[in-house]
Amino acid sequence: MIAIIDYGMGNLHSVRSAVERLGYSALVTADERELLDSEGAILPGVGAFGDAMEHLRNAGLDEAVKRYAQSGKPLMGICLGMQLLFSRSEEYGVHEGLNLLPGEVVRFQGSFKVPHMGWNKLSFKQSNPLLQGLEEGHVYFVHSYHVLPERKEDLLATTDYHQEVTAIVGRGNVYGMQFHPEKSGAVGMRLLGNFLNMCVKKQAAT
Repeated sequence: MIAIIDYGMGNLHSVRSAVERLGYSALVTADERELLDSEGAILPGVGAFGDAMEHLRNAGLDEAVKRYAQSGKPLMGICLGMQLLFSRSEEYGVHEGLNLLPGEVVRFQGSFKVPHMGWNKLSFKQSNPLLQGLEEGHVYFVHSYHVLPERKEDLLATTDYHQEVTAIVGRGNVYGMQFHPEKSGAVGMRLLGNFLNMCVKKQAAT
């Protein structure tokens, strides 16, 4: 069972549909016990960072997500969900994140169009099971803020939008994708499938 964390902000049902299309069972939940019992978890998100953290805290899910990450089972943040994994964001003031990965979320600066919206090509930075069997294809982004990881070794893939932009991160069992894999065609579904396969392998190993 894959838990899709429901804290009131996210494209929950499109993510669940994508997981189910890949042949896995998915549960949209705000229940800590259901989350902790799952083989893998996805933290989606659409909207503002500060609002999302407030929703997580009010639901008691901020600490639940941290406990889940500490369990060693795979956790994936998508779009805003990826940004929430980091230390802080400057979106509409400074807000503390889940701090599962060190780094900050900042607004795009420049004379180019913001938000960054559309299809951009991935550039892989290192090998990882999440990227297994994939070529550097195009995926779909929609965001005005981007992540600056503190540790270069956490950066799995970037894209180019007038600068190098963090696209995929990972450390241990914690992963994030800035784009929407469920809206990114074959490449996105393969990435999501790789993550789900890691969940099953982790469960089998235990």
